[in-house]
Amino acid sequence: MYAFTFEAPSSTAAAAQLIAQGGKLLAGGQSLLPSMRLRLANPEKIVDLNGIAELAGIRREGNALVIGAMTRHMDVAASSEVKSAIPALADLAAHIGDRQVRARGTLGGSVANNDPAACYPSAVLGLGATVITNRREIQADDFFVGMYTTALEEGEIITAIRFPIPKRAAYMKFKQAASRFSLVGVFVAQTDSGVRVAVTGAASSVFRHAGLEAALNQSFTPQSAASVKIDASDLNADIHASAAYRANLISVQTQRAVQQMLE
Repeated sequence: MYAFTFEAPSSTAAAAQLIAQGGKLLAGGQSLLPSMRLRLANPEKIVDLNGIAELAGIRREGNALVIGAMTRHMDVAASSEVKSAIPALADLAAHIGDRQVRARGTLGGSVANNDPAACYPSAVLGLGATVITNRREIQADDFFVGMYTTALEEGEIITAIRFPIPKRAAYMKFKQAASRFSLVGVFVAQTDSGVRVAVTGAASSVFRHAGLEAALNQSFTPQSAASVKIDASDLNADIHASAAYRANLISVQTQRAVQQMLE
């Protein structure tokens, strides 16, 4: 690693001031620290969010769960509140990476990083969540812009995410065995405004699948999902899977999610 200064503010306001001075945010460190070790990132100042108590925690607000940005994956997975209100979200968190990753990784860090194969972005998009920052609130449909790119502006910090509680939901993940990231992950939710289907791992960024949503709004069955042709032309192809294979996985994982929700 290259030399850097380390700052540990105790409030979001103080962290924002340090970012304005050129600091790089450190949440769980599951992406930043490996990048630094490989010398792919060279921040001159690191701003550690781990000491800011106001950024962690889980609470119920009406028909929504508000989860602090610095809440660890393991805490989301173990939360009785999450298990009761949105069990699919608890299950998703319980299968991110390995135990060490879940003990350090955070909700806000994952969503801000927007790795193309990360699990949390599919839940945020699939549930139609709202990303709350130190400046504003951003709807999920407007948040994820592209590969490792979001609507966050320079110096903007995610403070929490508000998840509307769905009628029911399920997440099905076909993982890449070595990294445990999603080769393809599909989050299906029945909400008050209809069915939402969010796909991760298959393209350059998480996305909603309009065809699957339309079919499942007509008939919420695995057969209805199976009838939708998945276009592979814009999907990823790499050493792990072809675009056609990922297209098939989108269909299969959606069918499995729907079946689970009906059981």
